[in-house]
Amino acid sequence: MTWRTLNDVDFRGKRVIVRVDLNIPIEDGKAKNDRKIRESVPTIAYLIGAGAKVILMSHLDRPRGVPDPKYSLEPVSHVLAKVIKRKVKFVNDCVGPRVRATVEGMKPRDILLLENTRFHPEEERNDNAFARELASLADVYVNDAFGTAHRAHASTHGIARYLTGCVGFLMEREVESLSTILLSPGDMFTVVLGGAKVSDKVQILKNLVKKDLRTLIIGGGMAFTFIAARGGRIGNSLVEKERIHDVNDILATCRARKVDLVLPVDVVAAQRLEDGAPTRICDANNIPDGWLGADIGPKSIELFTNKIKRSTTIFWNGPMGAFERKGFSTGTEAVAKAIASTKAFTVAGGGDTLRAIEESRLENEFSHVSTGGGASLEFLEGVELPGLSVLRKPEERVERLPYPSLPP
Repeated sequence: MTWRTLNDVDFRGKRVIVRVDLNIPIEDGKAKNDRKIRESVPTIAYLIGAGAKVILMSHLDRPRGVPDPKYSLEPVSHVLAKVIKRKVKFVNDCVGPRVRATVEGMKPRDILLLENTRFHPEEERNDNAFARELASLADVYVNDAFGTAHRAHASTHGIARYLTGCVGFLMEREVESLSTILLSPGDMFTVVLGGAKVSDKVQILKNLVKKDLRTLIIGGGMAFTFIAARGGRIGNSLVEKERIHDVNDILATCRARKVDLVLPVDVVAAQRLEDGAPTRICDANNIPDGWLGADIGPKSIELFTNKIKRSTTIFWNGPMGAFERKGFSTGTEAVAKAIASTKAFTVAGGGDTLRAIEESRLENEFSHVSTGGGASLEFLEGVELPGLSVLRKPEERVERLPYPSLPP
């Protein structure tokens, strides 16, 4: 499948509405992390350089379809202006007369940020009328918000039915990196998965074990369902009994395809998941009652690291333990450093994974760090993402706008 890119469209003097992902953590009106903003800059800068009038739209958190000052994008506009070093106009809605008037007053190379699209319930319902009204603001649509490409919302999907659309640089890079994982990972392809639950990763597991996968490393809480399925004693560790049959299917596929499935051999165990709780190192297959696995142990770190070092392509999603708690972050940090130290093509995805990489200051040591946790997983599951499928070539918008477009 191919998509239109920025290089396929002439943007000179055009009104370009861009779906970006500015869903960043805001505290007391200040951004705690501006990474998503920085990732959006290349596309915005390109459009400015092409002489476009740039209209940005995004969501922020989950305001449940009603305006809420706590979720306003106005503070984000100030952060964006600092990052891009240009004036960014802000309007406190994303549709309506005030927005249309503001757009009419734009000049080439102006940047306008619209208010949170999720202040309107029609956004998440992918309402046609709302999508048409967004589309009426512009001549061209660009989707550069990979983190929301798995959502069929008005600003990510519906709008592309009414405007010629293309993907931005970030979206293009995400798709290229993840497509490499799916289609041409090479001979020594390793997947490292962690996190709490098998249920969150079962589809990606089932899809990737059918690919050219050499090694599958499982850590985090999800490892205990695998260990339990193999007859191990896991104490009070997390187990999803309803997923045992899925795990058995994955184990059988790994055996049939000669995939090296690697599970923890020891764990850092605790009686409760609390900062500074007393710990002990236990055999991962023999955790006493009253204790639970909270992180991978030193032997597991050595085992995982050795497997990682032999890899030529690596995909990582999910921490190796309760890394957000003091005393249980060692395994995740060790895996992050091991992956970053290789010469492999390395892709990481997921919010917790990103946080672990950033806390270890290793962002620049990975080939690609995905901005979309859910979107990257669904892509690797083989699911067609609505925000991408609607932009595939040679699809054009299927109907004209119900009213004349705005004057240039």
